[in-house]
Amino acid sequence: MQVEVINSSSGRVPRQFIAWACLFVQKELERRKKIKKLRTKTLTLVFLNKKEAKKLNQEFRGKDYATDVLSFESMEPSSLGELIFCYDVLRNQAKDHCLSFQFELGYMLIHGVLHLLGYEHEDCEEKAREMFDLQDSIFEKMCSKWKQKKQG
Repeated sequence: MQVEVINSSSGRVPRQFIAWACLFVQKELERRKKIKKLRTKTLTLVFLNKKEAKKLNQEFRGKDYATDVLSFESMEPSSLGELIFCYDVLRNQAKDHCLSFQFELGYMLIHGVLHLLGYEHEDCEEKAREMFDLQDSIFEKMCSKWKQKKQG
């Protein structure tokens, strides 16, 4: 998977972690779900400030607040889609969840990619459970592998 990062926020984006995490998620989904199309796709990650993220969330979801991640499918066959992250929301959630910014971003990256692949959690409890079980499982393995990588 090719990853494009656009940072329009005032925060520092961990590009090395993003590259590693996207490859990890791609391989895990290929292994678990037999999804092969990911390796040929481009994924665009955009980081915005709170005001811009709130505006997009209002425009596309009718919600009057900045959210952690928004996912937008692409009409371009070579693109998986676009994930819009609110840097400030991720930073605050990381503190609330006692996680590093990188791990909070990793969790929401998995979440966004699953949405781009058609997973949903808002309308059906069974589908939500399936999505969150997969998300949590991939996240736990991601954290473990990243910690091993940093120690070795």
